[in-house]
Amino acid sequence: MEEKSIFEMILDKELESEIIYEDEDIFSIKDINPIAPVHLLIIPKKRINTINDVSEEDTLLIGKMIQVAKKLAKEYEINESGYRLIFNTN
Repeated sequence: MEEKSIFEMILDKELESEIIYEDEDIFSIKDINPIAPVHLLIIPKKRINTINDVSEEDTLLIGKMIQVAKKLAKEYEINESGYRLIFNTN
């Protein structure tokens, strides 16, 4: 069995972090070392180690993550000024 990721430990309340958004598939937290005034992480609850591991069955999940980004951008009032979405790979 793989070791829990830091995100799984946050979700399981083993590590403290403020979850700013959560639904059945996704959660979001503020980055602990922000590079921008608004720096959020949007994380799927399904463990996907790298974008290279995304499967066809994950298509709706990835699209939902983008919809959550749009929602959070509006909540944090950066939807008009602009924002960037980045997927880390490996």
